Amino acid sequence: MKTRTISISLLALSLVIAGILTGEVRSGMKTEEKDTGTALATFAGGCFWCTEADFEKLPGVIEVVSGYTGGHVEDPTYKQVCSGTTGHVEAVQVRFDPSRISYADLLKYFWRHVDPTDAGGQFVDRGSQYRSAIFYHDEEQRRLAELSKEALDRAGVFKKPVATEIRKASRFYSAEDYHQGYFKTCPVQYGAYRSGSGRDGFIEGVWDKESVGKFETEFDKAIGGDGGKVYKKMDQSLLKSSLTPEQYHVTQQCGTEPPFQNEFWNNKREGIYVDIVSGEPLFSSLAKYDSGSGWPSFFQPLEPENIVEKTDSSLGMARVEVRSAHGDSHLGHVFPDGPGPTGLRYCINSASLRFIPKEDLKKEGYGKYLSLFRE
Repeated sequence: MKTRTISISLLALSLVIAGILTGEVRSGMKTEEKDTGTALATFAGGCFWCTEADFEKLPGVIEVVSGYTGGHVEDPTYKQVCSGTTGHVEAVQVRFDPSRISYADLLKYFWRHVDPTDAGGQFVDRGSQYRSAIFYHDEEQRRLAELSKEALDRAGVFKKPVATEIRKASRFYSAEDYHQGYFKTCPVQYGAYRSGSGRDGFIEGVWDKESVGKFETEFDKAIGGDGGKVYKKMDQSLLKSSLTPEQYHVTQQCGTEPPFQNEFWNNKREGIYVDIVSGEPLFSSLAKYDSGSGWPSFFQPLEPENIVEKTDSSLGMARVEVRSAHGDSHLGHVFPDGPGPTGLRYCINSASLRFIPKEDLKKEGYGKYLSLFRE
């Protein structure tokens, strides 16, 4: 059984409730893609209760399944894997929507939620069955995983080298039913384990603002090919000479361009839309839809942290203005009458945007978004 830093009585209660002491009920294996438009990623980060809970939080993640992979025993049980003799690791298989979250984003998130220098387990859980690993499903995932690992080493966040394995994905066996969503079905027991495992304390101690900045700079250089691009507003003296009168009026004076008479309202090409002033990524064509309004409309941002929302009462009514975080450009407004999955309509002025087609993403320094547009 796993070594846990909770009391014997609490652990016993947890296991009884979970069903570990009452039987080895198995769920079906989930190893194939269920439908087009989704993709799989497989990660091992120690205790799969925690890894599952962490990935479940991400927008664009559809499902996370706890299980076992990488070993030589067919259809292993939890007890067998815990013995450390099967070659398997506790892992999670993540099904995600590439139009909402990229594989590169999953990698960046993974590295910040494990101890990548520990080859003997993760936190309180010791043994090869708890080692960290990335299991790639195709060559593009392998390439991105290797680049991200090199970026983490270069960032110098850790004094020891990164020990996380990068391996080709093999057969994935879903764990017993009582392990699935354990953080939701047994929140008290899960919370006791998590707080005593040392995981969160480690993450908080390592990933301060400086470490995050170093890692993201190296990560973006490696994955995005953007040379550590910094997005910021132009000097005021350059704005009028760099922008057209309409672009200046819209972005700097909160103007609105005419509907159906703007550049991108009916644009159907694949690519991303960035702030005309700062170049920061804002929206993807994968989230664009025809709202009938005559302005470019999106149901969600590409990078939510690049969007700022403010209350706008300028027309005697309460609206929510949308601005860019770094360029501070007026973009448009967001309304609660959009389609699923968000129910939102980001109604944006074309004059605030620059469109970058997918074939130019790498050349323009936005290569990290290429993985969104699968053939």
